[in-house]
Amino acid sequence: MAADTTKNKELTVEEKLRALFQLQTLNSNVDKIRTLRGELPLEVQDLEDEIAGLETRLEKYKEEVKSLEHQISLKENEIKQAETLITKYKEQQNNVRNNREFDSLSKEIEYQTLEIELCDKRIREFKAQIKDKSVIIDESKKVLDERSKDLDAKKSELDEIIADTKKDEENIIKNASSLESKIEGRLITAYHKIRKNARNGLAVVSVERDACGGCFNKIPPQRQLDIKSRKKIIVCEYCGRILVDDDILQEKIAEEK
Repeated sequence: MAADTTKNKELTVEEKLRALFQLQTLNSNVDKIRTLRGELPLEVQDLEDEIAGLETRLEKYKEEVKSLEHQISLKENEIKQAETLITKYKEQQNNVRNNREFDSLSKEIEYQTLEIELCDKRIREFKAQIKDKSVIIDESKKVLDERSKDLDAKKSELDEIIADTKKDEENIIKNASSLESKIEGRLITAYHKIRKNARNGLAVVSVERDACGGCFNKIPPQRQLDIKSRKKIIVCEYCGRILVDDDILQEKIAEEK
């Protein structure tokens, strides 16, 4: 019961400001760790997408080659059938009873001959297409192999960085989560909203040289006194960040030492 009472105890404004500043420090440390990874996660994703696209196109070309090979096989069968008919018609010409029958068979032989020529032409076209697609397939395989090697290298690099920083990141996130549970939900929601919209992820900043530590706009003396009093939560009228006095920053630095 005692633990619950402590957890649910209403924080003073000063305690809230200290907690928010500490939370910002933890979140910024996580940001720094993730910055170490740089563009690697995006590069890995881009390579994975590119490889998936290459594999899809490669399969498409292979299917097209198979289809062309099937068409060649069909045309070769048609040639065999035409040749069989020509042989048959020529044999029949030896047994015709008149010129009309001979001429009729001659026309059939001529037609089948033309069919063979047309099939030969189509086969040459199909083979030319297969040759072109085979070149594309070979080139695509080379590119795919190169991209796969690049992906392996990038993944290895990223995994190494993640392995080096994973434990620290998990500990910081755990501490940040524990800290959040002590701050009222409305304030945490506002904090995350400000942080999300802030270019550098800073939702809580100290006053530095009479200016906001986030947008660097000057803060009037009276407003600085209000911030130092820690009696209420004050945000920058220019950027909307939560402001704390420089002493909180100095106290935090002293604690870390």
